[in-house]
Amino acid sequence: MSKIEGSFDIQDYMTRGVERVVADALKATWKDPRESAFMLKFAAASKAASRKRKAAEEAGEHIPPFLIASITSKCNLHCAGCYSRCNHATVDAEPVSQLTSEEWFRIFDEADELGISFILLAGGEPMLRRDIIEAAGRKPGILFPIFTNGTFMGRRYFDLFDKKRNLLPIMSIEGEKETTDARRGEGVYDRLIANMNELHRRGLIFGASVTVTTENIREVTSDAFLQKLSDRGCKAVIFVEFVPVTDESAELAPGDEEREYLREEIARLREEHPEMVYISFPGDEKSSGGCVAAGRGFFHINSHGGAEPCPFSPYSDVNIRNTSLREAMHSPLFLALQKGDILMDDHDGGCVLYEKRELVEQLMANS
Repeated sequence: MSKIEGSFDIQDYMTRGVERVVADALKATWKDPRESAFMLKFAAASKAASRKRKAAEEAGEHIPPFLIASITSKCNLHCAGCYSRCNHATVDAEPVSQLTSEEWFRIFDEADELGISFILLAGGEPMLRRDIIEAAGRKPGILFPIFTNGTFMGRRYFDLFDKKRNLLPIMSIEGEKETTDARRGEGVYDRLIANMNELHRRGLIFGASVTVTTENIREVTSDAFLQKLSDRGCKAVIFVEFVPVTDESAELAPGDEEREYLREEIARLREEHPEMVYISFPGDEKSSGGCVAAGRGFFHINSHGGAEPCPFSPYSDVNIRNTSLREAMHSPLFLALQKGDILMDDHDGGCVLYEKRELVEQLMANS
């Protein structure tokens, strides 16, 4: 496959992306004074963070605007084809020696100081760690999208989201009821819809995360499905291409034809339906000039503190328990990936680092 050609300013791309999300959220919330007040404050904090990152860049240090934090590896669901379970990154039991809420708050504090604007909370099922989510609520200058299956979202969480507007639930949904329940379990779809209705009733912003497969791609990009989300108050949809980890699931991974269709549909949706934000992973990375993992645009910290290029590339040569966040983002593995060609490679699947994992393992051995 050919390399992506041309020069590209990843810092500018990611900074503009953050500002666009904030601007879209402001437009979407102007009727809600409390939400608008928060978004105005966050917009100011985001610009201040952007200035910090720009100053660091001019001094020769790149700070990514995003961080992904898997705050637990425990999950109550067994979704069909789950990448994380197949890689044993998600389990049923409570993890041993996972990071404490105090350790995570220290990470959030350092991220704030560095100018990181967005920290995506993931798992496992992140809502099993209410202590950490409450800690995140104490950092209003950072927006925390929480990638959740929605099954633990009760009154206490609704009240917390109402008080701490920087906590943004992103609920996983696979399409309509039959498609969602087939992958996630019976009754999950109805629970998600009930959550959306309650969030909408309270005037709270939320988003949806959709795993795109060859089976649901037309359903989840249809105006009918997306209009139902919009009518319930959804303000962002994140399309994540399915990453196969077994031969049996390979046929679910979008190919060239499906990815081109998804790219065109997202371009159309952004033009015709600006009331919602549409993000494609890794589709937006393709247009940005390559993979933005390993600290180019973000990196991942697992539940035990390992700093990894991304959740789909679970390799780490440094643990956040033993170092600062700044030092972790400049780990030998990250620097080797940034200086090499892997992140810029074109590729067939949804994740270049997963597809080229043997090369990543070689870098690990040499770092």
